[in-house]
Amino acid sequence: MHNTLILIVEDDHEIAAILTAYLQNAGYHTHHAENGALALEYCASSPPHLIILDVRMPVMDGWQVLAEVRRRGNTPVIMLTANDDDVDKLSALRIGADDYVVKPFNPAEVVARVQAVLRRSRAASFSEEILSTPSLSINLAQHSVIVKASSVDIAPRLTTTEFRLITQFVREPNRVFSREELLEACFPEGDTLPRTVDSHISKLRKKLEDAEAAGLLQNVRGFGYRLGERK
Repeated sequence: MHNTLILIVEDDHEIAAILTAYLQNAGYHTHHAENGALALEYCASSPPHLIILDVRMPVMDGWQVLAEVRRRGNTPVIMLTANDDDVDKLSALRIGADDYVVKPFNPAEVVARVQAVLRRSRAASFSEEILSTPSLSINLAQHSVIVKASSVDIAPRLTTTEFRLITQFVREPNRVFSREELLEACFPEGDTLPRTVDSHISKLRKKLEDAEAAGLLQNVRGFGYRLGERK
């Protein structure tokens, strides 16, 4: 843990100082950026293992920073939002955040969220497992999702949540997963909105279709979703 770097992107210096103290006490290294532009400079010069990102900031807001971070790679991101609002939560998850925390928050909870997100991220990074179906091949160590019909790797186009979803489906092809099961397995702690699943499935389905894998993700009415592989 002592080599793990957390970038705190927060224009409120008091909040940043509190998070810094708690995270350093937990054994993490930290950097603080007071605006989005500075955060992206830090990401380029000293890539962090995880970013804690405030939504409302000067120069660049959190949504703009998150979009650019996702364009560059898959660094885990936890969003800080002042709004306990479904729209904010859905926006964060749709763009590709790994989790979100609503202000005011308990700093100890933020540390727990950081630990949970890093565990998930490292599990995916270090696994050597290769998953395969007649249509797809997923290499978890290389973070690739190959559509066999077109030989296209769609992983660079997927958000972290979309990658978790397609991995879940490929692990058990033809199994019907309820929305609740997908929420528990693939989504950040604390989010319990079924329509969040529908939104991510819709975007994942479009990306599969664009790579010549139309019709793979099937909606089983009244139950949930499955990967409908041909026998």
